[in-house]
Amino acid sequence: MSEVLQLAKSLIERPSVTPQDGGCQDVVEQRLSSMGFSGERFNRAGTSNLWLRRGSERPLFVFAGHTDVVPPGPLENWSCDPFVASERDGRLYGRGSADMKSSIAAFVVAVEQLLRNQSAPAGSIALLLTSDEEGPATDGTVAVVEALTQRGQQIDYALVGEPTCVNRLGDTLKNGRRGSLSGQLRVQGIQGHVAYPHLARNPLHELAPALAELAGTQWDQGDADFPPTSFQVSNLQCGTGAGNVIPGFCDMRFNLRFAASTKPAQLQSRVETILQRHGLRYALQWTLGAEPYLSPRGRLVGALERSILETTGAVPEVSTTGGTSDGRFLSRLCPQVVEFGPLNSTIHQVDESIPLQDLEPLKEIYRRALELLLAPAGVCR
Repeated sequence: MSEVLQLAKSLIERPSVTPQDGGCQDVVEQRLSSMGFSGERFNRAGTSNLWLRRGSERPLFVFAGHTDVVPPGPLENWSCDPFVASERDGRLYGRGSADMKSSIAAFVVAVEQLLRNQSAPAGSIALLLTSDEEGPATDGTVAVVEALTQRGQQIDYALVGEPTCVNRLGDTLKNGRRGSLSGQLRVQGIQGHVAYPHLARNPLHELAPALAELAGTQWDQGDADFPPTSFQVSNLQCGTGAGNVIPGFCDMRFNLRFAASTKPAQLQSRVETILQRHGLRYALQWTLGAEPYLSPRGRLVGALERSILETTGAVPEVSTTGGTSDGRFLSRLCPQVVEFGPLNSTIHQVDESIPLQDLEPLKEIYRRALELLLAPAGVCR
């Protein structure tokens, strides 16, 4: 059994549904402490956060990830226990196998192999692990970033091990993510009997034309790095459950994913202008879940592109698609943040899995990228 597979199995078999860590971070800390890493804990509000660092010189390369996983759902829907790592048909099954315990295992082994062959890299290596990425993300990576910022810490390269690949290992890496702006809207009506609509006011009828305009609005054109802003309704709740009652209010939750060129205040203003134009009586609460970020195609992207090509023969697409990640917090103190990890086709699904054949190449991509970025002076890269 390869070192990566062995460690990935060990992590998968530790149940760690958000915000639980299940002892995963202890496993990583114990393993890397023998390689000269020193650990610090920045736990907050029930979230486990681990900062491991080896060295004090720059450049500082950080691998960031999360040990928490989403709930498995009804166990009877799984073909195997989600917290018992199992191999079959050339795949490794278990909750977190793709998102993202295999990435953590691959990086740990990559660091160990690098240090065995190159005992004095030109710079420092750190790991940042949290158990709050799959949840509200209010006490995880953001807490560590706040603590590091207070002490004036600078990070040169940050690699987030999120699953990014679509069809084959190496086909996609991400150098940014869109922002996320959510709204919780209540449209006020007047409850009444459906047979006497003149005595009531139906909030769903009033919302419908406004919703049609919101859904059909082109918010921006996007740009060279980001697709156009998208508007999506996630929840619509209305009515008492009775078939003869006009509801007194209607609740709608929606989300806008936006590019760096568009400001949240602009989107808020345009949404409220549409609601007001349709004469709605409403209350609206906004939540800015994430600011967009974009890393330049600098040395980190270049090192990953080269290591991916050398290992897999693939030329990765550099993308900003997908949801939010903890890269948005790391970008506050690191100019180069990139996400790269295994296939994302089964993440958050029943029978989550990863191809066994991808584990060693994933480790090798991480190891080679580290080697390229932290090679001592005078060493051929």
